Amino acid sequence: MIETASSQRWTPERARNWYQAKPWLVGANFIPSGAGNQLEMWQAKTFNPEQIDRELGWLANLGMNTARVFLHDLLWEEDSPGFLSRLEHYLEIAYRHKIGTTLVLFDSVWHPFPRLGPQPEPEPGVHNSSWVQSPGIAVLRDEKLWGRLEDYVSGIISHFRDDERVHLWDIWNEPDNANLFSYGPRDISTNKGDVALPLLSQAFTWARRISPSQPLTSGVWRMDQFDKETKKDDLPKFQLAASDVISFHIYEPLTKTREIVEELKKLQRPLLCTEYLARQMGNTFQAILPYFKAENIAAYNWGAVAGRSQTNYPWDSWQKPYPSQPPLWQHDLLRPDGSDYDPEETALIKSLSHA
Repeated sequence: MIETASSQRWTPERARNWYQAKPWLVGANFIPSGAGNQLEMWQAKTFNPEQIDRELGWLANLGMNTARVFLHDLLWEEDSPGFLSRLEHYLEIAYRHKIGTTLVLFDSVWHPFPRLGPQPEPEPGVHNSSWVQSPGIAVLRDEKLWGRLEDYVSGIISHFRDDERVHLWDIWNEPDNANLFSYGPRDISTNKGDVALPLLSQAFTWARRISPSQPLTSGVWRMDQFDKETKKDDLPKFQLAASDVISFHIYEPLTKTREIVEELKKLQRPLLCTEYLARQMGNTFQAILPYFKAENIAAYNWGAVAGRSQTNYPWDSWQKPYPSQPPLWQHDLLRPDGSDYDPEETALIKSLSHA
């Protein structure tokens, strides 16, 4: 499986040429403040292009030129023409603001039982309490159900395979995330990587058949995978072997971030940090972003405008909901009215993005 992924992916030279043709990519993981999860962002009844336009405009004013956006397989199953139409509308808005988009196809984080239709209200004081996995656990378990996932991957990528508005394809976000922090051990949590790996491999194969002009990636995220004493398990090894460009998540202070980057540099491919920003852990804009700019590492902080996703609340709110807004936000950059959470942060982003 790993050898096949390596033989089919872009050469390092092609990956570097693609990256060198881009400006320094700086942006955010984006969901409009009025949506609590991917389904709420994209379903016809709650899709809000006016809010998307307004909030992407705020990001563009900071000099951001890229956004990472999550899709969901159920949206394709329900109404693929309508979903494509709304995705086209989003990309048109983003491109008008000179923002390209990284599209995430699958995600293994938070609620494992997604359902279409009206979404639950966010739990008060709880981080990302409405977010849903794609595919859900029932589909992940049952290989007989993967046919519709192939339709989804092939259909989305085929439609946008040569679209300059799409920066890259993030095939699967944290596929081996067992969500132990939120749920504790349950069901397939203890071996989720083993369960997800065959489908991850299939998803890369489906995407390769389309041969998009944009690169493919799936980001490594567990920091223990980079400890020299720890043997990497099969899933992160596959992610690194299959990806055209190397993406990673880091919520650690600068010292640890440097260590991870030095390890990933050995792969001699462009590096993209598709998630960072955990202020209470010392992973701040001031500490991390100048380093990424100096190293020419693409940077996507988690969270744009605080809202129904409630990702300004820390992760530990899953165990102990916060009675009010935390004085120190974990994620997110702007308040719902577009004002700065921290003017020093936004000034820094502007100075680095315009340099």
